[in-house]
Amino acid sequence: MYVAGRFVELSVRALDALARFLPGKNSGPAHLETGRRGEDEAYFYLRRQGYVIIARNYRSPRSRSELDLVGWDGDVLCFIEVKTRSTRQIMPAEAAVDAEKQRDLGYVAREFVRKSKVGAVYRFDIVSVYFEPDRPADITLFKDAFRLGG
Repeated sequence: MYVAGRFVELSVRALDALARFLPGKNSGPAHLETGRRGEDEAYFYLRRQGYVIIARNYRSPRSRSELDLVGWDGDVLCFIEVKTRSTRQIMPAEAAVDAEKQRDLGYVAREFVRKSKVGAVYRFDIVSVYFEPDRPADITLFKDAFRLGG
């Protein structure tokens, strides 16, 4: 199983690298490309940790927020917010998930649970990803990073 997963990861990374050389649609602002790369890194990292990812970039028409990743960690449904940075000079990436962002994520998560009719325990995790020059991606997982109030 691990070999197959690693093959898929390497294949996706190779295709992404090749796509940069193809003419066509501009990938957009650099910070959005960094965010997409961070979500990809987090996805593969979580898979290696045993998570089963069931959704990426889940959006609700009634909210401006999205759930970056949704997955199972054992029998716990996890809503995962990915924060990516190219520097550590300002503030930790995970600190960007403030009270307002937590409220927004909670709203979308409750809608996800309601629509999917999953009667499981759930939690909110944060993954911080740093892309610093001449270094491999630095990934940290914060399990049960926050809880919804009342």
